[in-house]
Amino acid sequence: MMQYVQSFIRYIGDEKGLSRNTLESYKRDLLQFIGYLKEQGVESADQIKKFHISMYMNYLKDNSFASSTVTRKLVSLRSFFHYMVRESLLEQDPTLYMESPKLEKKVPQVLSVEQMERLLAAPDISSPPGMRDKAMLELLYATGMKVSELMALDLDDVYPEMKFLRCTSSSGKERVLPISSLSAEAVGTYMRQMRPKLARDEQERGLFLNNLGTRLTRQGFWKILKKYAAESGIDGDITPHTLRHSFAAHLLEHGADIRSVQEMLGHSDISTTQIYGALTKKAMKNEYENHHPRERMYLTQLKERSSHDNH
Repeated sequence: MMQYVQSFIRYIGDEKGLSRNTLESYKRDLLQFIGYLKEQGVESADQIKKFHISMYMNYLKDNSFASSTVTRKLVSLRSFFHYMVRESLLEQDPTLYMESPKLEKKVPQVLSVEQMERLLAAPDISSPPGMRDKAMLELLYATGMKVSELMALDLDDVYPEMKFLRCTSSSGKERVLPISSLSAEAVGTYMRQMRPKLARDEQERGLFLNNLGTRLTRQGFWKILKKYAAESGIDGDITPHTLRHSFAAHLLEHGADIRSVQEMLGHSDISTTQIYGALTKKAMKNEYENHHPRERMYLTQLKERSSHDNH
């Protein structure tokens, strides 16, 4: 089957113009599948049946492959067998009508309010870069914007005096978002006092500039965030999306309407927003257990009984 894999890789490389890394990914997925088939005694493509694919999917799951990885490998197999049928190398596609595994919804990482306060207080606002960083962090936490949306902001997109901004998603959809008083103050100070010290070209309309006077990049912001997270003593792999998650979770935790949060985040499907509601319920349960006197008494007695039984 190796010759078929090689011809398939050449085909998708020529016809679809895929990157080298993507082609290598397809090739690895197919070679792994062929290796599995050989262990099952399957040597030729016309021997492959639907149950072989199902067995392989189960094998991947049993070996702790993430559902997203299993799905990607199935996509690779589907593309390969579609090609085989198209080229009359196989009569039937064994992946036809196979369902993709359900993707597990990962629980988003959320900072506590106290951690967010430490992070927002970290920049040195006496310097132009520090004031810029303060304004960026405040805006992300105030709006739940994606970092790509933050980096795309122009000077005329933000209105600190009126406490709102206009941002555009990667799909071109525009949202008008309210901003907090503190974030409006930070971005207003940056725009009036510090941005002019970073700017070198009057034609540059980007709001947040790097030390060269050009628009800051997502990668540049990522490094900035990592630096302040370390200075704030925040453990874990914090990302720009962590601030987006924290914005949504904290709003819902304090009673915000989920539809409003959905609109602010730009989610087309409310089920995407509802995961933050689950986080809020978990936090609510923890608060209840930690602070309701009857529940605390019960949990204390439970621990004492458990300790006594162990002795």
